Amino acid sequence: PVSQLAIDVAVLVVGIGVLYFGAEWLVRGAAHMAASLGISPIVVGLTVVSLGTSAPELVVCVVAALEGRPALATGNVLGSNLANMGLILGVTAMITPLNVQRRVVTREMPIMLLITLALFPLLSDMMLSRVDGLILLAALAAYLFSAFRTVGEKAPELLGEVQGLIEDADAPPPLRLKDFGLVVAGCLGLVIGGYAIVEGAVGVGTALGISEVVIGLTVVAIGTSLPELATSVVAAIRQEADIAVGNVIGSNIFNLAGILGVTSLVAPIPIERTVMTHELVAVTIMSVALFPLVRSSWRIRRWEGAILLVGYVGGFAFLI
Repeated sequence: PVSQLAIDVAVLVVGIGVLYFGAEWLVRGAAHMAASLGISPIVVGLTVVSLGTSAPELVVCVVAALEGRPALATGNVLGSNLANMGLILGVTAMITPLNVQRRVVTREMPIMLLITLALFPLLSDMMLSRVDGLILLAALAAYLFSAFRTVGEKAPELLGEVQGLIEDADAPPPLRLKDFGLVVAGCLGLVIGGYAIVEGAVGVGTALGISEVVIGLTVVAIGTSLPELATSVVAAIRQEADIAVGNVIGSNIFNLAGILGVTSLVAPIPIERTVMTHELVAVTIMSVALFPLVRSSWRIRRWEGAILLVGYVGGFAFLI
């Protein structure tokens, strides 16, 4: 007979696949619909494309919170940020050195670090309350407002991303029923995949005697980060990975401020002490370590990518 562990692993894997396609369909359909309505490609890139990449983590965290598994939610967010910086940037830079735009280092990386550090006082009472969630969402709103004000700097890279989703980013395409279907199918895929991941991850963690924080930090975080890893690797192979660093930093900001903010509004999140003493410390260290690497030559070279990957694997092993 098939063991329960094998069933849980299968549910987890299928959930990750459904979540990936759900996010892909949602972003593609929504981007095309927005363009059809005459919304500028820049706005589409800053909203639909940028925030859509974090949809898998958001759905998984909200589902975990609704099911009374807050540790899985916090583990997923912090684990995803670690995977973004160590795994995705590390592997991508080892394939091809990554150029870093100055605004990423001078504005977006400091914002990411400030939000990370702000979590320490917010979590000091071992609870992420609805008030804390509102504070995080206010920080995200301020970041997005700043991004819109300086949108001219980001236009070339955003236009490139949007052009990959719609046939002609310069002229409004016709509104299609297919796009509405993609949005609906994408939302359903995200919800079904999110529930499957949470159920499968909890089952695997229970069978192996692993805490929910660790299972969220490892299996769930890596699973929800796989689409971004695959996209970054393909871009690196095609020598088109110059926007990888900006995308990762933006995703990390949204994970911390947006996902934790929304999730705590849905249900206040009790925080385990190890989150404060281990996981959040690890994310802070990795965030600080990025500065000298990208500032040294305004790029992440192959050997620096190797350092990030080794640091991620070492931190991964320590946290487990």
